[in-house]
Amino acid sequence: MFGVDVGGTFTDVVAIVDGKVRVTKVPSAPNNPQEAVLEGARRLGVENSNIFNHASTKGLNAVLTRNLPKVAFLTTEGHRDILDGGRSWRPFDKQMDPGWRRPFGDAARPLIQRYLRQGVRERMLASGEELLALDEKHAREILQLFKRCKVDGLAICLLNAYRNPAHEQRLLQLAYEELGDLPISLSSVVSPRAKEFSRATTTVIDVMMKLVYMDYADEVAKGLRQQGFNGELNFADCAGSLLPWQHAMQQPYQIIFAGPAAGIKACQELGKQINARNLLCCDVGGTSTDIGMILNGEPFLNDSVELEYDLLINALSLEVSSVGAGGGSIVSLSAAGDIQVGPSSAGAIPGPACYCRGGTLPTVTDACLLMGILDPKDFANGQLQLDRQRAEQAFTSLNTPLSQAERIRYAFRIALNNIAEEVLNIIIRHGADPRDYSLVAYGSAGPMLLAGALELMQVKEILIPPNPGLFSAIGLLSTDLVFTKSRSAYLLLMPSSEEEINSIYSALEVELIESLPTAIKAQGSYVLRRSFDGRLLGQSWETPFVEVPAGTLDAVALQQMSNSFHEEYLRRNGQDFPQIPVQGVTYRVELVIEAEKYAYQKMPRTETKPIPHTTRELYFVSEENTNMEAEVYHRENLQHGMQVLGPAIIQEPLSTILVMPGQLLTVGAVGELHITLQTSTERKKREPLS
Repeated sequence: MFGVDVGGTFTDVVAIVDGKVRVTKVPSAPNNPQEAVLEGARRLGVENSNIFNHASTKGLNAVLTRNLPKVAFLTTEGHRDILDGGRSWRPFDKQMDPGWRRPFGDAARPLIQRYLRQGVRERMLASGEELLALDEKHAREILQLFKRCKVDGLAICLLNAYRNPAHEQRLLQLAYEELGDLPISLSSVVSPRAKEFSRATTTVIDVMMKLVYMDYADEVAKGLRQQGFNGELNFADCAGSLLPWQHAMQQPYQIIFAGPAAGIKACQELGKQINARNLLCCDVGGTSTDIGMILNGEPFLNDSVELEYDLLINALSLEVSSVGAGGGSIVSLSAAGDIQVGPSSAGAIPGPACYCRGGTLPTVTDACLLMGILDPKDFANGQLQLDRQRAEQAFTSLNTPLSQAERIRYAFRIALNNIAEEVLNIIIRHGADPRDYSLVAYGSAGPMLLAGALELMQVKEILIPPNPGLFSAIGLLSTDLVFTKSRSAYLLLMPSSEEEINSIYSALEVELIESLPTAIKAQGSYVLRRSFDGRLLGQSWETPFVEVPAGTLDAVALQQMSNSFHEEYLRRNGQDFPQIPVQGVTYRVELVIEAEKYAYQKMPRTETKPIPHTTRELYFVSEENTNMEAEVYHRENLQHGMQVLGPAIIQEPLSTILVMPGQLLTVGAVGELHITLQTSTERKKREPLS
């Protein structure tokens, strides 16, 4: 089995061979990301594998950088500006700012220029009845305009098309006649759900992702075949589930945010095997920190994902919150002259100053090198040699009266505070107590940074999984294939709605089975799982993924759906209102095919004490700004039951783990590392440091 997570700086590749994990990191090639994927496959020998699971940030980066193809948007006349309008929401800190604009609006960086957004004369009512027939002559004139503009693709999203798609289907035929064989996405196919704005943005992103991913996916599949791979190539989606790659390319908006979701799936599987049911998942990469939450063994699953503020995609997604803090976050000065960290990042190119790739600005990675946390000669398994002098020069270039030691120490502490603040925001949002949670630290920079924020976050412990630098790639080997269909209709959960709700679920199940790839349909071993998104009557937002009983729904089953809604509402929000009626909005069926998963190997417990490999001087770590000596251990030498007192550094080929002074590291049953605050008794065991 292979799992590949394509990041902005490195492409992480994991292979399971005879139950053992083999890993490698390949520097990503932003212009040709398939090259790093195929190189990783070659290094670990893909020819004998039967599974190759893939996640990528290629599409997300294209949206964030606006490196997008030229796409046109066709909607109902009078609504061409729906993409610019967004919703009525604002960030909390911008409520009173008259100059604030959405990052994707016409005043900022629009997804589609206004001249390529046009309205056609037609109108469907919310009931699905035709109010105004489609004006085909007018439609052809607009399509001819798009042809003269040489668009690469077309997104079609008409009002209320989720109730009656007839006009969209006719426009599709006209578009092929006028524009030829271009990628075209219909909102009634991509996202047949209520609320026109999110349906429109989803449709636009879908056609853009077709143009971004289709050639790339073909090249990956072709390159793997040339290396002798004859197994199944799957792409991960925003919910951390898998799809056969040809199926994923039919609606590729689903795979735009796959990497962070795969990390949460990896945390969930690890938690099951070590009996840790409440987890905070913290993936610290080069540019950002992605944070998720697992409560009682289950992550929070949402019906949409937000790419930028208010830029919604109607994709099933695990709840992930991001903050601009990572190893590549740039250290700069605010307008007031204070040290600030992020949200801008040095990225893969030019990267931190110490990478010697042209970067001159100081970053968190440069700070960690100067603090002695990183080994300049053995970084990323020796693939990079870090330059301490360039990191020094980068921090010296800051125009501040602070000493060099203060610049470095403040940069490190501010980065930790930025991450800790977002972690606590998530905990508070869900009405939880941080002391009940273990924080899983992974990603390229997570093990290096997060133990330093243990006291800030007040979590139970920091948990470092095996192979933390490639943990999201391991998550791709911890999930199932899932196919999904959904449809919207505003119906109260009352006996009068029985017939229509039953009709919706029956139709969705038939459509889902018929749409399966032939090879999977022939196997016949799958499970159908129903859910719905509902709201308290009068609310403007929904609570997603409420369980629905199988079979024909009667009055008893509808009452069970209502009860399940109130239970899920309480789980997500810490309060419920059972006296208010429940209204169903979106009805969903998932077809689940269980896939082979990676199982962690248990380690025998030992009573022996760990032996350090060497020692290293740490600088600027303590609040007193005094140097201290840290013992350095190789992770492969640490066995179940061993303990290490901080300060200490644990090295492994593709990651560095820092244990702060006053902390205790304990090795768990599958090789995971638990970092907790030392008790007073444990502190007495360690001799004072000079």
